[in-house]
Amino acid sequence: MVHKPNKDGHIQDVIPSEVEEPSQKKRRSSGSTQDDVKINEVAEQLAAENAQLTEALQRERADAVNLRRRHDEQIASLRSTVKSSVVKDLLPIIDNFERSLKHVPEAESHESRVTRHEEKQLLDWVAGIRKIIQQFEKTLSDLGVERIKTVGELFDPRYHEAVSMEEGDGDQEVVCEELQSGYRIGEDVIRHAMVRVKG
Repeated sequence: MVHKPNKDGHIQDVIPSEVEEPSQKKRRSSGSTQDDVKINEVAEQLAAENAQLTEALQRERADAVNLRRRHDEQIASLRSTVKSSVVKDLLPIIDNFERSLKHVPEAESHESRVTRHEEKQLLDWVAGIRKIIQQFEKTLSDLGVERIKTVGELFDPRYHEAVSMEEGDGDQEVVCEELQSGYRIGEDVIRHAMVRVKG
């Protein structure tokens, strides 16, 4: 133990480890100031690195979102392209079924040698063809395919392909006859409608 005077002038017993010389206090306070400066520098450096990493992470997330969006758009576009291609390949078949219905002779014009049984068979055949066409149209509709409107519509080169023009009374070009059906998916044309136009 060491005897040391306190502030009031009285002698006080102090353990040597608790006794600190003024020079030691000065060294300790200057050392703690240097430590504080180093800690502040390290903290600023870590904050800057943290900001850089946060910014880099945000950029990576944005890139990932954009990549996912682009991928989804490409898949949708590919689906639409494949769908259009398959439908385009089926259209001649649908056209032929429709043409076959236009060339069915009327029952009244049959010669007398056609029996009622044959007439019934012919009508059943026509009904079957009509059902096939309806089935095609329903399937196309389910795929989002629409038939392009023609007769009575204003001529629109985005959807119609004019085969011939006829003089008319009006000042607008109107579709007067459809020669071949056209189809589209949304605004994408699979096949233009071939039409005659009166204007």
